[in-house]
Amino acid sequence: MKLSGKRALITGASQGFGLAVAHAFAREGASVMLCARQASALATAAESIKRVSVAGARILHRTVNISQTAQVDALVEATLSELGGLDILIANAGVYGPKGAIESVNWEDWVQAIEINLMGTVYCCRAVVPAFKRQKYGKIVILSGGGATKPMPYLSAYAASKAAIVRFGETLAGELREYNIDVNTIAPGALNTRLLDEVLEAGPEKVGRAMYAAALEQQRTGGTPLEIGANLCTFLGSPASDGISGRLISALWDPWDRFPELAPQLEKSDIYTLRRIVPKDRNLDWGEPQ
Repeated sequence: MKLSGKRALITGASQGFGLAVAHAFAREGASVMLCARQASALATAAESIKRVSVAGARILHRTVNISQTAQVDALVEATLSELGGLDILIANAGVYGPKGAIESVNWEDWVQAIEINLMGTVYCCRAVVPAFKRQKYGKIVILSGGGATKPMPYLSAYAASKAAIVRFGETLAGELREYNIDVNTIAPGALNTRLLDEVLEAGPEKVGRAMYAAALEQQRTGGTPLEIGANLCTFLGSPASDGISGRLISALWDPWDRFPELAPQLEKSDIYTLRRIVPKDRNLDWGEPQ
């Protein structure tokens, strides 16, 4: 099994993509600590995961709001104690935040989205780093999304936080490389989860006609299967991905299953990273400043 004997912490694991990752990890032999904000949904999720877990693996859960640092500290401490250590962090918890023009959305809601998506994710990473450094090994997988690589009008908190997360992931990867700790962000695709439901419920007046139309089409076609992104997380949590770090990887479009053989080329390039586009990248010569 790809994750036999591994111990993972998965945030936002009570539903949607986080739950799919937890199922994939359990089937591959990992012991898992699940966390989310809703206690009843989390307990139900834990029971469903236990049914697919392998003999000897432990499936634990704890109600946590990742924007609260004391709760995150307690979560990591409990994980290390009850699982006997930690090898993998899947930083999945996140929200869309308020929907609408920046001057009209509730400011407190906008700030709260940044606190959850950016600061909460960063703090989860910060909290596991000392343990990873001590063992000179670890895997951190951070959930990005479409907001990291393209503008998302009327979802500004989400877009800003996801772009920030990718740069943080690249930066953290550089800090931790000497400790054999890999840090990557992933884009799992257009998922039919509660976030899609929120967009449809908000309507075109708040999210814009283009995004609303795209959401309707995604609902009609079924979106990207959750298992594709979950399989990428399994790969990035496994020894097969050792040394692959500092990348933003699309579960749907990138040949990540070939990364082990492509690793020498990948290491020497800035492929799958966020970078500024200049005229020569588009075969244009605009000259130097006058």
